[in-house]
Amino acid sequence: MYDIKLLKKLRDETGVSFSVCKKALEESKNNLVDAKKLLTKWGADKAASKADRKTGAGAIFSYVHHNKKVASLVEVKCETDFVSGNKEFQTLGQELAMQVASLSAEKVEELLDQEYVRDPSKKVSDLIKEAVLKFGENIVISRILCWKL
Repeated sequence: MYDIKLLKKLRDETGVSFSVCKKALEESKNNLVDAKKLLTKWGADKAASKADRKTGAGAIFSYVHHNKKVASLVEVKCETDFVSGNKEFQTLGQELAMQVASLSAEKVEELLDQEYVRDPSKKVSDLIKEAVLKFGENIVISRILCWKL
């Protein structure tokens, strides 16, 4: 059995579906930390299973730092327009653009290996895996660009 308050908290913190959060809580015996670890593992598994799917949709995101001396562009691709138009996908893209401007990476692989600026316990690749679990589609960062004055 799962704790409904923990279910709501896990759902709010991760954005993953109620049914998957419920399963994680049940398997972790209502341990929130262990449930989050399970969701991370399942996200990695899901990302690996969807990695071969074509990403024909997506969006380009930009970020300009408040001092107007650093700017970035990030192309994030997904499988459908339905996901690319989703507010949470848009937020992910904006976060990735800010990440590129904050910690300059020249290649996508470098970006994926960086610690996420808002939560150093995660890597950028973990954000992508979480998004794959959340949306059920293959999601990739295809191009990045950072300009500095």
